[in-house]
Order: sequence, then C-alpha cells, then structure tokens
Amino acid sequence: MAQPTRVTLIGVGTIGLSFAALHLFHAEESRRIEVTIYDTRPDIEDYVRSTLPKYCLEQADRVSTCFSDGTLKISHDIASAVSRADIVQEQGPENLAFKASMWPEIEDYCSPECLLWSSTSGIPASGQSKNMRDPSRLLVVHPYNPPHIMPLLEVVPSPMTRPEIITRTVDFWRGLGREPVVIKKEVTGFVANRLAFALFREAIHLVNDGVASVEDIDKVVQASMGPRWTVAGPFKSYHAGGGQGGLEAFFKNIGGTVQHCWKDSGQVNVGDGWEEQVFQQTKEAYGVVNTGERDRRTIKVLNAVAQDSD
Repeated sequence: MAQPTRVTLIGVGTIGLSFAALHLFHAEESRRIEVTIYDTRPDIEDYVRSTLPKYCLEQADRVSTCFSDGTLKISHDIASAVSRADIVQEQGPENLAFKASMWPEIEDYCSPECLLWSSTSGIPASGQSKNMRDPSRLLVVHPYNPPHIMPLLEVVPSPMTRPEIITRTVDFWRGLGREPVVIKKEVTGFVANRLAFALFREAIHLVNDGVASVEDIDKVVQASMGPRWTVAGPFKSYHAGGGQGGLEAFFKNIGGTVQHCWKDSGQVNVGDGWEEQVFQQTKEAYGVVNTGERDRRTIKVLNAVAQDSD
C-alpha cells in the first residue's frame, strides 16, 4: 500500500475541523491521509474529540478510531507538527501580521517539498509570504464553507508561486474528488465571495427598500437561481437563454433591461443603517439555523447532480 499523505492543519476552528473531516473521511482507501492538528488552545484534544464528530455525519463514531490508530494526531509544538508533513494547511486568524510571521517559522521546520497552503478568506499569498526565504512555495487554497461538503477550492497563487506548486495542489484536490479552480490574479475576496457578496448586497437593498422581505428573497433564490446554478453558472445559463444565438442574442433581446437593473442596483454599505431591519427579519424568520439539516440536504443535491452527470 502506498504511503499515506501527511497533512498538518494549523488552527482548527470551523474551517479547520471541516478540513479535518474532509481529509479523514473523504479520501479513498488507496490514498489514505493522516492528519496532525496544531492549535494553541489548551484543551485542544478534548475540543477535537467532542466537536469533530459534528462534521462527520454518518461517520461520527470513527473519530475515536482515528485517534487510536494514529490517523489523527494532536501536536503541541509547531516543529514536530510540520517536520514530517507533506502538506501544511493554515486556518489561523485573519490577520496579516500573524500569517506573515508564522510562515517563516513553518519554513524552518518543514521539508523543502512540503506544500504550504493558507485557507484565508481574503489575505493574498503575496502579502503572507513577504518574510519567507522562498515565497514561491506559498499559495492560497480558499474553501467554500463547509469544505467537507462543498466541492470548490479556489487556488490563488501569488505572482511568485512556482507553476509546479500550483499543479501539485490542483492534482491533490482533484484526487479527492473536489473542484479546484485556479484564480489567475490576486483580488480581494477571490471569486466566489465576490459573486456571493454582490448578490447579497442587492438582496439587502431590496429588503431595505421595502421591495421584498428577507424570507421571500430567500424563497426567490431557492426556487430559481439556486437549482439552476447547480448545473449551469451565470454565463452558461444566459448563453442558453439566448437560444441559437447564445449570449450575444440574449443581450440583443433584453440588454436594455439588464442595463437598467445594473444602473438601478443597490449601493448599500456596511454601517448605513439597514442592519437593524435586516438582522431582525432574519432572526425572526430563522432563529438559529440547523446547519446539520442544511448540510444533509446540500449533500443530497450534490449527489443527485453528480449521479446524473456520470
């Protein structure tokens, strides 16, 4: 049997634990993954033992087995955590100073061939790597939360990242059945969040302007764009909407309406005063969201799409 891939996770909040579940329970037997966790919280082992099962759904009972057979380990110092790693994946605080000081330390202890990834939501690799001896080793691997369920990984190199590092990273995630997409240019928020936040800004504007309620806007998305976008993104969808003439015909037919919507789109900003109304409506509509139920239903949708495309 081939040697397991050794992955070290630095920081195990929500994203870190989700990645742990992905590595431990979604890899095929032929490409086993061993996970080492490094986190500074004093109760880290108790925390992982009690919290990780919540990310594993039907495989929750296997967490104890992973500890006992050595597939999952806890390390209390950074040197031992990364010294034998094939991959180091960082999920620490969203703070440039922290990340820029951490990577040179990891670089001191890990092997020259070890892949170095940050799961940051917005701090580019070029900034994080500024103190490294070899900044060409680092890139961002940004998940769509939660990564043990959502297939997307945005692979965001810096201008210095070596091409072979990008290739090895993409190959790893494809081998796990995920959907890595290489982003060609560093930009705040990368791609998925920029698209999501653009829609969210308009949704907040429509609530704030009295056009529709929070709950009704969610219904609109779930009953229209949501299911459509699981099989075709915006370009493919509107290209299909143009019939034989494709996207060009689509814009010839209703480009004026599109432009009017763009011109009239909401320009709300954080702190503008819309928060009280939107937050209150959302709380009244949903209370505390059952993320377990959300995740189970999401898995069913993704499985149905995958089976239909086989």
